Order: sequence, then structure tokens, then C-alpha cells
Amino acid sequence: MDWKLKKIDTYIMKKFIVTFFIALLLIIGIVIIFDISEKVDDFVEKQAPLRAIVFDYYVNFVPYFINMFSPLFVFITVIFFTSRMAANSEIIAILSCGVSYRRLMHPYMLSALLIALLSLGLNLFVIPRANLKRVQFEATYTKLDRRNLNSSNVHYQLHPGQFVYVESFSTWNNTAYNFTLEDIQDNKLVRKITAETAVWDSTFGGWTLKKYFVRDYAEGLEDHIRSGTQLDTVINLTVTDFYRNKKTVETLPQRALNQLIATQRMRGDANVMYALIEKHTRYALPFSAFILTLIGVSLSSRKRRGGIGWNIAVGIALSFTYILFLRFSQMFVYGGTLPPVIALWLPNLIYSVIAAVLYYRASR
Repeated sequence: MDWKLKKIDTYIMKKFIVTFFIALLLIIGIVIIFDISEKVDDFVEKQAPLRAIVFDYYVNFVPYFINMFSPLFVFITVIFFTSRMAANSEIIAILSCGVSYRRLMHPYMLSALLIALLSLGLNLFVIPRANLKRVQFEATYTKLDRRNLNSSNVHYQLHPGQFVYVESFSTWNNTAYNFTLEDIQDNKLVRKITAETAVWDSTFGGWTLKKYFVRDYAEGLEDHIRSGTQLDTVINLTVTDFYRNKKTVETLPQRALNQLIATQRMRGDANVMYALIEKHTRYALPFSAFILTLIGVSLSSRKRRGGIGWNIAVGIALSFTYILFLRFSQMFVYGGTLPPVIALWLPNLIYSVIAAVLYYRASR
């Protein structure tokens, strides 16, 4: 198999990469204009500094946007320049020189590999840090819907043998209501602490229990009970654990994300689904570059009566359905229908089958 780069490979790769980044720059400019028009009232009302708007928000918004819509950019890029090559009979000339359709795919797949590696690098190393600054800016200078930040009926296993229950938690004052802490040894309850409220105190990194009761269960018939108005305690639970949601997991580097998943699984925390969705999305999304490149070449490598416009319309439709399917597949996780690893990779699996069928038909 001849994998050595030829002039035609360099020619196709150059067209692919250059067109891809030109499309990115054009669409990013349009999106930023629309985003500014949408948020300008918030910026003025919250008196956001110009430096913060540019460097804390939009500079960090660009990698996030590139990654989110990279499948669309890849597909449109392949459809656009391959359709033009087909319309100019360049594809026919290449194949008539003895180059097989399979060999023609080499520069496309190599270009897709470069874009996939770029997307993966952004996902693992750049975007989490950029999202941290972007989310902090949004929390400070834009209007966020805080209704969904409050938690209720929280059950956690802090570590083997220790469990905590909170009826409700308010993010407005960092207070947990109807707090219960239980210690269990050898399947027996040995201590139970209850409190009307537990207030987070950042000065010592713990909770201040108010109107508390401590009950130690003895071996005999007599239990030891004590109570008071205030008690400071430090447990393996911090205020940030109540803020874990879709946005916060987007700000975590890969190692921290894996540690969070392990901790939340141990605790039995239902919010682990946000971290698992984020983890599998970071790997599944870059892989789409290969699938959509294969579909794009298969659809646009032949002349059609509709011309380039028809190919671009089909390409945009397919790429949007892929992005929507990828987002919709998260609903399977939220509903408990499918585990995250299957739900997030299902669009790639289905579109891989579509790509294989289209490639087979185009190569005949």
C-alpha cells in the first residue's frame, strides 16, 4: 500500500485545511456579532470591563465554539471543495490516471486525522481551562438562571461506612437544611448526627451545624445523646459538591474529571452523569471528523445536476442531524435509558454505517 505523499495528496490536503480554517474564521465572526447583540444589555447593566469581555469571555469562547461545531465545519469544507473539484472534472482526471478511489481517500483521512487531533487536544487541554474563565465571566456579568442550582434530597456516601443526607441545599447562602450524618460499622448504625441547618464556613473548610443532636448507639440498651446550638465539623463534603452540574464539569481538566467520576460513583451521586457525558463527549466528538469526511467525499465526488449548491445543502442537513443526534443522545443518559458510553458513541456508530454504505456506492 502506497502511503507516500504525492503532489495530489498535498494539493487535496491544502484545500481541505485552508478551506476548513477560512470557514471557521467566517462563521466565528458572525457568531460573535450575534452573541454581542444578545448580551450587550447584560454587559452594560453589569458594567463588564472591555478587557474582560474580550480576553476572559470571547477569547475563551472561540475554542469552545470551534469544538462544538467542528463536525459541521468539517462536513461543509469537504462538501464544498470536493464538489468544486468534481465540477471541474478534477476527480475524474485523478481516477483516470490509475488512482483508486480508496487511494484518493488517503489525503482526506490524513487531513481528518489532523483535525481530530486538534479537536482532541482542545478537548483535553485547552477548552477546560478556557471554560473556567468563560463560566466565571458569565456568572459575574450575565444573567444566569439560578433556579436549577438548588439541590434537594441529596444522599451521599462520603466514604465506606459514612453517609450524609440533606433535604435541601440553597446556593444563595451555602446552607444545607435538615442535615443528617450517619456512621455505620459492621452493618450497624453507631452514630447519627442531625441538625436543622449546616452552613459552609470557608475559614476552616467545614460545616457549622446549628441546633444539632448527636446520638451514639451503645452495645447495650442505653444510648448516649447530646445536643447543642452550634457544632463545627469537617467531613469529606464541600460546598463545591453541591454546585456540580453541566457547566462545572466542562471546566475540569481530564485528570480532575476522572477523579470526580470516581468520587461521585463511590458516593452514589446521580450528578455523575454530567461528568460521564463530558468525558465521553471529549473523545467521541473528534472521531466524527473521520466519519463526516468519508460521508462528504462519497456524496460530492461525482458531478450532479444540482451542482455544488445541492451537495452543500445535503451536507449541511446531514451535519446538523449529526450534531442534533449527538445532543439528543444525552437525553438517553438523563432518562437512564442508556449508559453514557453507549449513548455518546451511538451517533458515531450509526453514522459510521451510513458512511460505509455511501462509500461503497461511490467507489463502485
